[in-house]
Amino acid sequence: MKSFPLTNIVFLLALSACTAPASRHYILRYDEPATRFTEAFVMGNGTTGAIVYGGVETERISLNDISLWSGEPYDPLQDSLAAEEGLAKVREALSREDYRAADTLALRLQGPNSNRYMPMGNVRIDLYNDDVVSDYLRTLDIRRGVAMVEYNAGGVRYARETFVSHPDGVVVMKFNADRKGVLNLDLGFDTPLQYETYADGKCLVASGYAPYDKDYSYDPERGTRFAVRMRICRTDGQVSYTDTSAVLRNASEAVLVISESTSFNGFDKDPAKEGRDCLAESSELLDKACRRSYQSLLHRHSQDFTSFFDRVDLNLGDSSGKDTLTTDDRLLAYSSGTDDPGLEELYFQFGRYLMISASRTPGIPMNLQGLWNENYQAPWRSNYTVNINTEENYWPAEVLNLSEMHWPLLSFLGNLSVNGKGSARSYWNAGGWMCAHNSDVWAMTNPVGEKRESPEWSNWAMGGAWLSTHLWEHYLYTLDRQYLESYAWPVLRDAARFCIEILVEDKDGWLITSPATSPENHFITSDGFNGSLAYGTAADLAIARECIKNARDAASVLGDKEMAAAADSVLARLRPYQIGYKGNLQEWYHDWEDADPHHRHQSHLVGLYPGRHITNETTPDWAAAARRSLELRDGPTTGWSTGWRINLWSRLHDGDKAYSIYRMLLRYVDDGKHWGGGTYPNLLDAHPPFQIDGNFGGCSGVAEMLLQSHIPSEPEPGDSSTGSAGAFCIDLLPALPSAWPSGSFRGLRARGGYELDCSWDNGRVTNAIVTSTAGGVCTLRSRNPLKAADKDTEQAVLFSTVSGGWYVLKFRTFANVSYSFK
Repeated sequence: MKSFPLTNIVFLLALSACTAPASRHYILRYDEPATRFTEAFVMGNGTTGAIVYGGVETERISLNDISLWSGEPYDPLQDSLAAEEGLAKVREALSREDYRAADTLALRLQGPNSNRYMPMGNVRIDLYNDDVVSDYLRTLDIRRGVAMVEYNAGGVRYARETFVSHPDGVVVMKFNADRKGVLNLDLGFDTPLQYETYADGKCLVASGYAPYDKDYSYDPERGTRFAVRMRICRTDGQVSYTDTSAVLRNASEAVLVISESTSFNGFDKDPAKEGRDCLAESSELLDKACRRSYQSLLHRHSQDFTSFFDRVDLNLGDSSGKDTLTTDDRLLAYSSGTDDPGLEELYFQFGRYLMISASRTPGIPMNLQGLWNENYQAPWRSNYTVNINTEENYWPAEVLNLSEMHWPLLSFLGNLSVNGKGSARSYWNAGGWMCAHNSDVWAMTNPVGEKRESPEWSNWAMGGAWLSTHLWEHYLYTLDRQYLESYAWPVLRDAARFCIEILVEDKDGWLITSPATSPENHFITSDGFNGSLAYGTAADLAIARECIKNARDAASVLGDKEMAAAADSVLARLRPYQIGYKGNLQEWYHDWEDADPHHRHQSHLVGLYPGRHITNETTPDWAAAARRSLELRDGPTTGWSTGWRINLWSRLHDGDKAYSIYRMLLRYVDDGKHWGGGTYPNLLDAHPPFQIDGNFGGCSGVAEMLLQSHIPSEPEPGDSSTGSAGAFCIDLLPALPSAWPSGSFRGLRARGGYELDCSWDNGRVTNAIVTSTAGGVCTLRSRNPLKAADKDTEQAVLFSTVSGGWYVLKFRTFANVSYSFK
C-alpha cells in the first residue's frame, strides 16, 4: 500500500516539540509485584509489546509483536457462489416475514472465521532474591513510557528501569544494585508456539513459527516466523550463554536488550515463502542498540515518546495529595464514591499512553487487546471486531492530537478494500468493497460464522462502511487534500458504492438493506419469535447514511459532481428514522421489543455518535428519541459499551449524565474479587475480560465533554459574512459536568485543522486559544460571552451573535497563527 506525505501531521509534530512539557505528574504506582496480567504494566513501541510484572524472585516480560498471527494470505473469492445460492432465498423469506426461515437460510451466506493474534512468548528472569523484601515500589511513568521497580533485600537496594524504544526498536531493562557483586540472574525464554533456543555469539536466540491456520495447525514450511534475541551488556559482572539461558554473575549493574522480529511482509504475502528475514532483522536491531550507551537509548526513547504525549495536558481540579496513594487503592476509593479529578485525568492520559505505545505500525491497527495478549487462545481471538470495537479504538486519535497513530487503521482500510471487493461480489452480488463482523492481519472481509453460527454477528455486512468513516474524519481534522485525493477517496468511494448497491426498495418505496441485523441484538416479533435477521434496521441505515454522506462531501471537495449527485439521490430515498411507541429511536424496521432491553450495543445510535447526522439542533426529534433509547438501555454494561455511552450522552450535551457513566467506567474490577465492566488495577478496561476499546471510549468521552466540532449546514441568523455555511464550528465545554467547575486543557484538536487551549472557572470559559494549521473561517461557540483578547484577534473577527443558547464568534484564520479570546 503506498503512503503519502502527512504534511499537516509533520507540522504538528514540529509544533509540539516547542510546547512546554506536561504540567502534571502521570504516574501509576503500586507497592507489590503484579501477580496477573490485569495488574502488570503494558508497554510498547507500536510493534513490540511488553507486559512487565515487576517480580522480586522472578521477573516476567511477556512479549508480543503486532504482526504475529496465525494463518496465511486470504482468498476473498473462496465462496464465490454464496450470493447466487443464498441471497435471493433469504430476501424472499424476509419479504414474507418468515424470520425463522431467514435465520436458517442466512447460514449459507457465512464464510470462515478469522485467524488469531498470537503471543510471542515470555522472557523469565530468575533474580535469586531469597531475603525478605521491604520498601517495594513499582511505577509506570506514562509521560515518558518508563517503568521502575525498587526494593530492599538483604541490606541491598535493587532497582530496574524498563522501556520499549520506538527509535531503536528494542526492549531495554537496566538492573542496578547499590552493592558490588550482588546482582545475579538467569534468563530464559518460553512460548506456547513451536520454537527452539540457542546461543548465538553474545546473545540468547529464540526462533519459531506460528500456526498456519486458525485451528492451530503447524508445519515448519508454513506460517509466520519469529525471532527473539536477548543480550546482557553494559555490566561489571560476568556474562555467559548456553543454548537455553543467559547468565549474569557478581554484578552491580547490567543492561538487558531484547530485539524481536517476524517474517510478516504484508497481508497478501506468504510469510514463509515471501517473508522478511526475521533472524537477520532482529540481529541488526540488537547490534545497533547495543552499540549505544544506556543513557543514549533512554534519551532517544523519552524524546520520541514525550513528543507525542506532551501535546495535550488536562487539569480537572485538585486531588488533595491522592497521587501519593497506590493506583489500585486510589481506584478502589474512587469506586466507593471518593472524588478524585486527578485519577480522572490519569485515566484520560493513560488512553493516550496506550495509543502511543500500541499504534505505530502501518497497515496493522490495534486489535481487541491493543498490542498485548499472553493467551494462546485469546478471548475472541484478539482479532478485529469491526461492529464497534475497532472503530472505538480510534475514536480519540484525532481529537487527542495523535493523528499519526490513526494511520495504522487508515492504511489497513486499503488492504480491506482489496479483499473486500471479492467478498462484496461473492456474498452480496455487489460492487465496491465490504468487510463483515471480523477481520485479521490478513485483511479478511467475508461474513464469518462458518455456516453454523448465529446471524446476529455473523451476517452483519456494514463493517467496511463504518470503518471508512475514519478516512473522512482524518481529512476533516487535517484538511490534507493530497491524502484525500491520492489515498482516501478511492477507498471511501467504493465503500459507499457497496452501500448503494445492496439497497432494495421496501413496500413504501424507501431504500433499505435486506437482510440486515442490529449487531448482536435480538428482536421479539408480535407473535413471539426471538430472531436476529430482519430488514431495514436503523443501524444498517445509519451507517450507510454516514458513509454515503462522507463520500458525497469528499466528492464535493474533489469536484466529482457525478458521485456527489448519485449520493444525494440515494440519501434522499433512504428510509428515515422511526420513533417507537416508547418515544425511542426505533432499532428495527417494525416497532418490536428487544429480547434484551439493556443490550450492550446501541448501534442504532451511530448517527448521534460517532456519526454526525443526529444533533440537538438540526434533528431535535431524532435527538430526543435517541435520548429515550439511552434511558431505556441504562444500567451496568461492558467496559466498551460504557465508554460509548459517555460519548453519546456528551453529544446530547448532558454533561452530568456523561460524567456519571465515566465514573461507572472507572469502577474497580479485580479478576478474583469483583466482576463486570469497569477498570482493572492496572487501568486497563474490563469488558470483562480485558479489551482495550473501553479505555479509548473513555478518553474520547472526556474530550467530547470538553470540546466538540462540526460543520454547520446553515449560517447563523443575521450572519452575512462570506463562507458562513462552510465554516467549521467549535463548541467549548458543550457537556461540562458540574463535577468539573474549574479546569483547563491544552492541545485538543478540532475539525477544520484547529488546535485548542481552554481554561474555565465556575463553569464559564475564561480563556481560549485557537491555533489554525490550515487557515479558513472558524465559528467559536461558548455558553458565556467571549471577546478577542488582543488586537490581532479582534481584527480577525467577522461576526458575533447569540443563538440557541450559544454565544457565537466567527473569525477568519490564517495557517500557523493563534487567536486568543477571553
